[in-house]
Amino acid sequence: MKKGDEREDLDFEPEDELGSVGAAKAKLQKLKDELEKVKKERQEYLDGWQRAKADMVNSRQETLRQAKRQGERAVESFIEDLIPALDGFDLAAGSPSWETVAPEWRSGVSQIQNQLLDALLRQGVKRFGKVGEKFDHALHEAVQETDDMPGEPGTIVRILRYGYRMGDRIIRPAQVILKR
Repeated sequence: MKKGDEREDLDFEPEDELGSVGAAKAKLQKLKDELEKVKKERQEYLDGWQRAKADMVNSRQETLRQAKRQGERAVESFIEDLIPALDGFDLAAGSPSWETVAPEWRSGVSQIQNQLLDALLRQGVKRFGKVGEKFDHALHEAVQETDDMPGEPGTIVRILRYGYRMGDRIIRPAQVILKR
């Protein structure tokens, strides 16, 4: 063999194989690039799905909170409508003609009033206002001050209208007369 022939013998890759190896490398690079693109798209879709899922969960929770608030407002509205009827019972029982009503009728009317108050209590509504309590601006509305009644200054000497509260919320303050 000649020296030039040895060089040809040292060439391990024939030209048509070199072409197919180069093509395979190019195809492999193309596949790697495509795989990277698909991974990025998958991550974008996953991120979008996770955001959509979080938005749905938040929306559902907000809807439940709104429904709860709406229910509470409906109950409070009904209670506000019912309170004047309870005031009517109190006015009737405080009038001078109440004593002329037969005891059986008075007892029946008192039982109805107590049933209404018990129903309110089951809904978390408490009636407040008592003679002898210290006046509290957050709970009571002073309609009048007087020196004519016994008691310590700043205490309630008469309840004109009871107050009602539901939890921490005052539905209606008690209207009272204070000792000056």
